[in-house]
Amino acid sequence: MPIRPKNPILPTSGKTLALAVAGAAIIAVSVFYLSKPHSEEIKTAESADHPMVTVHGSQLSVPADSPLKKRLVVAAVGVATSAHGMNIPGVVEADPTATVNILPPLTGRLTELKVKLGDVVKAGQVVAVISSPDLAQAWADFDRAHDALELARRAQERGAGVNAAGANAAKDLELINSNYNQALAESNRSEQRLKALGVNQQDKSRLLQIAAPVAGSITALNNGTGSYLNDPTAAIMTISNLEQVWVTANVPENLVAALHQGQQASITLDAYPGQLWQGKVSSVSALLEADTRRNKARIRFKNTDGRLKPNMYANVKLDIPQNGKLMVPTSALLMNNDSITVFVEVAPWTFTRRTVTIGSEDGDQVSVSSGLAAGERVIIRGGVLIND
Repeated sequence: MPIRPKNPILPTSGKTLALAVAGAAIIAVSVFYLSKPHSEEIKTAESADHPMVTVHGSQLSVPADSPLKKRLVVAAVGVATSAHGMNIPGVVEADPTATVNILPPLTGRLTELKVKLGDVVKAGQVVAVISSPDLAQAWADFDRAHDALELARRAQERGAGVNAAGANAAKDLELINSNYNQALAESNRSEQRLKALGVNQQDKSRLLQIAAPVAGSITALNNGTGSYLNDPTAAIMTISNLEQVWVTANVPENLVAALHQGQQASITLDAYPGQLWQGKVSSVSALLEADTRRNKARIRFKNTDGRLKPNMYANVKLDIPQNGKLMVPTSALLMNNDSITVFVEVAPWTFTRRTVTIGSEDGDQVSVSSGLAAGERVIIRGGVLIND
């Protein structure tokens, strides 16, 4: 006989265990499934009960219990009362009233150049020597006129003596005096010719010595020793007195109406970072530059130390009157497609988007030329939170 086990396993016991496990799993899944939508419903309910923004057509309203109220800053559009500092490119220039181009008074050969580029010269100092056939002709005219004058003077003395003795007629003395006067006039003409050429009549070399008409620095040299000078309009060199210079600001056409003499200006240069020059506009050009459509405003500065050098680039800050321009912080501006907009408050905590046209910036403020009125309230901080 087969031996039966003492604790037999009933055939239904495995089915019961499987049912128990399956039931537990179903309960666990049901709890998880039921608990998840319940929490989402709670959150949805909270969001529905406390919306951040409500939309009514083109208007956005911030409810009383919205957390955005703590993050949005609203302020009135202001009107500028002080002058706006406008940065304009400029350049250092030599004062043209203290700049002289040295032109050759006669054609000839440059036999000696007594200065170098950058040299400082005094007024009357010889800077170049020219050998000129025209000068030789001027000297010959002077010698001939001087000799004729001396001959006419002696003839006048003899004629006066003879006339006093009664040996010649009065008309003969008149002719002698006329000859003397003509010789004197020719002598004076030849002498003035030499003076106009700057010739020293005591110079035995009879070369043309070019003297500096003003004190200053040699800022341009256009010829070397041995050059033949045949163009009386071409400068040999340029002398500029740089003890006083101009800083010329190239002002855009739209700011020309605000320019005037005496206007305050601040100058900075890349060559001297951190340093500031204060001055006033001394002159405003009567014409706009045809190629740049800009007007030149010049500020005069003393430059005894020579730190301001011609052709240095400068940044000129001019005080431009605002004339009641509307100003808003740059943080109030928002981009919407291709337009610049702001949120304008049309009722307490109710806003509408409005397109604006902006002008120049002044620090963290920007001028508004259209789209707003003085006193209107706009979101100046946090507008990006409701910007869609």
